[in-house]
Amino acid sequence: MELRQLRYFVRIVELGSMSRAALDLDMVQSALSQQVSRLESELSTRLLQRSSRGVIPTEAGLAFFHEAQLSLRHADQAIHAARQARLSGAVSMGLSPTIANVLGLPLLRAMRERYPDVRLHMVSALSGHLTSLLNARQMDIAILFDTQSARRWRVMPLLEEQLFLIQSRQCPVAPKIRHGAPVSLAQLQQVPLILPSGSHGLRSSVMASFSSAGFQSQMAMEIDSLPLLMEAVDAGMGATVQPWSAVGMYRDAEARFQWSQIADDSVRRKAALCSLSDDELSPAALAARVVLVDCARRLVQSGQWLGASLAA
Repeated sequence: MELRQLRYFVRIVELGSMSRAALDLDMVQSALSQQVSRLESELSTRLLQRSSRGVIPTEAGLAFFHEAQLSLRHADQAIHAARQARLSGAVSMGLSPTIANVLGLPLLRAMRERYPDVRLHMVSALSGHLTSLLNARQMDIAILFDTQSARRWRVMPLLEEQLFLIQSRQCPVAPKIRHGAPVSLAQLQQVPLILPSGSHGLRSSVMASFSSAGFQSQMAMEIDSLPLLMEAVDAGMGATVQPWSAVGMYRDAEARFQWSQIADDSVRRKAALCSLSDDELSPAALAARVVLVDCARRLVQSGQWLGASLAA
């Protein structure tokens, strides 16, 4: 029996409806129903019965409901006590420049609020460099796009980002492609692109998408510094293919750039939360990993991370 199953069951009884509980818990109703069925199978008794007014607990379900409420209160008290224990220590965390544009500051604020005594060392670098640091045990946690070089990592799919063609609003190199309008790979064949070098994960992904579609890209230049790359795009030297987070660092992004979502499903970037194995992480690092996931989920669900969706 899992604590989350108790939470699910209690919420269903409180709301009196499986569908309302699923909506409140941000779950698919079939998945919620499956969790209840597993709970009933484990207890070998029926806990809920459907009526014309919704769902009501059986006699056994009502008894279980009261005990589950008590157990959840005790669990919440334990969580609160642990958080009040003033967790301390140092945590090293790595984010790519685009991810840091969106997630960096909210993560710093959340860590300061929840664990003010934890010293956070944040590194913003290309994913290849972060991979090397993680493999060398010089970093605790990183968000990466390629996990093939993993050595005893714990890898958890985090989110998936749509990619956009981004160009200067004042000096567009592809003026026929309108801001906000979907664009296909075929339309990008003659667009001069500014991308990172071949060792960069995003470049490899974009080139692979072009190749599988049978198209060739027109490279204008290679730049491995995201700020410089975006300045070159802003100056009208070419367009780039990036997630929306590439323009997230600009408060005046709408005035400087225009972006169009690439409609091809293959042109996406998958990000994974990678860390040292749990037995190698300190309590502070384990807590920081939870905070990172919470921040990413909140940004995606609130719509502040444009083009991003949470991994299943």
